[in-house]
Amino acid sequence: MKDVVMNNLSECFVVGLITQTLCLPLQTKQLARKCLLDYFGVKIGGIKNLKEKHSELIESEPKDAFINGFAAHVLELDDGHRHGMIHLGASIVSAVLTVAEKEKLSTDSVLKGIVMGYEVAVRCAMAIQPGHKMRGYHVSGTCGTIGSAMGVAFACGYHKEQLKSTLACAVTSASGLLEIQEEASELKPYNVGRAAMDSLMAAQIGRLALPGPDDILGGKQGFLAALTDTPHPEYLTDFSNVDYAIEGIYQKVHAACRHCHPAIDATLDMRKELKLRPVEIDRIEVHTYKLAVGSHDHTDIRGISSAKLSTPYAVALAIVKGSAGYADYNEEDLDDYWIKTLTRKVNVIEDDDLTQRSPAVRGARVTIYLKDGREFEASCMYPKGEPENPLSKEELEDKFRGLAMYGGLTSTECDEVIAEIWKEDFDFNKIMRIVNKSTRN
Repeated sequence: MKDVVMNNLSECFVVGLITQTLCLPLQTKQLARKCLLDYFGVKIGGIKNLKEKHSELIESEPKDAFINGFAAHVLELDDGHRHGMIHLGASIVSAVLTVAEKEKLSTDSVLKGIVMGYEVAVRCAMAIQPGHKMRGYHVSGTCGTIGSAMGVAFACGYHKEQLKSTLACAVTSASGLLEIQEEASELKPYNVGRAAMDSLMAAQIGRLALPGPDDILGGKQGFLAALTDTPHPEYLTDFSNVDYAIEGIYQKVHAACRHCHPAIDATLDMRKELKLRPVEIDRIEVHTYKLAVGSHDHTDIRGISSAKLSTPYAVALAIVKGSAGYADYNEEDLDDYWIKTLTRKVNVIEDDDLTQRSPAVRGARVTIYLKDGREFEASCMYPKGEPENPLSKEELEDKFRGLAMYGGLTSTECDEVIAEIWKEDFDFNKIMRIVNKSTRN
């Protein structure tokens, strides 16, 4: 019987997850609070962005989980995990909070749902990367669906059979293609919003504990077989590591794809020290890992979404403006002469050593060549926000304030949300009343 169980990846996975929830460390729950605060900021800012550009989406779409997931990803400031190459909070927290409001879940249940949603999403992502991405799947849509559904299930206290049924429903619902973000597309957040929305249906059906397949993860037509040619089943069965996935996430300070961040940070370091003028620059080279080259080396910028995925544009923006925040990615700067000129001077090149070191290290080396023959170089191996270079509590609060006030909250309301989230037993309804103001205004 033991061998049968050990050969069943889904059984091992669910049992391992249940064991992890039995005694969640206090510090792990504190990390969930940080994720919650970060999520509220990017969601409020994202709602404001959608209202300015696509108000009809807010007015016509009744599915809150979808809108919140879409909004929390649209600014490219939501958190993620470099090993899984996945965004997390936008779909997971959106789904958990939708259920928490409806069912009046406790603080502890909300935090547990967030922690376990991240755990499931990251483990599933690491089990199929990098082959999953190379096949063209958007892991934030696929594994985001699975993590969000299981986050809801754990928040609601599902028993083992309900969890297995939820897992089966979520895995078969998992979808999302990277092609949706190419060229001038503005639909990348759709995968994340849909993951949040579909996860609720998976969890709702899972609650019924209907019989499912023996092994949705390891079956011959299951998760690993269908979604990757580089399977790593150990991430679904090995729970010997005492760390939780949420401990390894990054939180963003630049409103660009994470693959662009090491180059941005290296460029900003040089700009601060050298006070370079765009007119002096002859060319720029960015050496980085393989997955940060394809789909991120384009210099033909076709809109804001295209700009956020472009390392050349990000480097040019960093040189000209000295920042790459959500306010810097706008239509006016897309037409800025020096940003456009420098973008065309940036060449992104694969560095074999950095490719070998990724995803443990996702770094970049930037070399700026001046017209007078001088050259300057800087590297960044752990961009700001990685667990090795984390945002401080104060920096995270400042990020929240900036986004929330952009979204319409007052300074006092921001302080109230921050103070409430750090309370041992926060008033969830109070927080949501303030946060939801951004949707109503």
